[in-house]
Amino acid sequence: MELNDFFWENKYKTNKIGWDLGEVSPPLKAYFDQLKNKDTKILIPGGGNSYEAEYLFKNGFKNVFVVDISKIPLENLKKRVPSFPENQLIHANFFDLHVSFDLVIEQTFFCAINPDLRPKYASKINELLNNNGKLVGLLFDAKLNEDHPPFGGNKAEYLEYFQPYFKNIQMESCYNSFHNRKGIELFVKITNM
Repeated sequence: MELNDFFWENKYKTNKIGWDLGEVSPPLKAYFDQLKNKDTKILIPGGGNSYEAEYLFKNGFKNVFVVDISKIPLENLKKRVPSFPENQLIHANFFDLHVSFDLVIEQTFFCAINPDLRPKYASKINELLNNNGKLVGLLFDAKLNEDHPPFGGNKAEYLEYFQPYFKNIQMESCYNSFHNRKGIELFVKITNM
C-alpha cells in the first residue's frame, strides 16, 4: 500500500478519518496552555484538519505552520480560520521540508507513515529543530494495524529511532488522553541539544 497524496485525499473525500478527534487533543491542549512564548515557531507535520493549529493560532501563536500531503485538510483549516496565513499552510511531503522550527507537535502523523520511514522521521525531526528545539506530542503505545494506518508501537521501539539523534528523551504514559485513546498513548517530549 502506497501512503501517497492520492491515498490521503481519498480518506478525506470518503470521510474515513477515524483519527480525527474533531477538537484539539486534551494532552496537547494542556501542554499548549502552559507555553509562554507566543513567538515560538511551531510545525505540525501531517497536521490533517489540525485543531491544534487552530487552537494555537486563536490563542495568540501566530508562527504556526501545518504541512500535509493532502490539500483537503489544509483547505478545511483555512475555512474554519480564514485569518490563518496561507503561507503557513504547506501542501507538501514532510520529508521534503527544509525550514527550522522551535517546536514540532506530533499528533497522529508518526502512526500514519509507513513504519519503514520511522528512522527517517527521527532524523528529519533532528534536522528541522533549532538548538534547544523540542518534539512534543503523542505516540501510540499499543499494537495496532500491520497493513494500514494507524500503525502502533511501543516505547522501546521508539527509543531506538530517536536515541541516535537526541539525548533528552521523555516518554511517559499519557494520563489525560481523549476518551477513546486512554491507556494507549505515550506523551513524548524530546529536546534537541
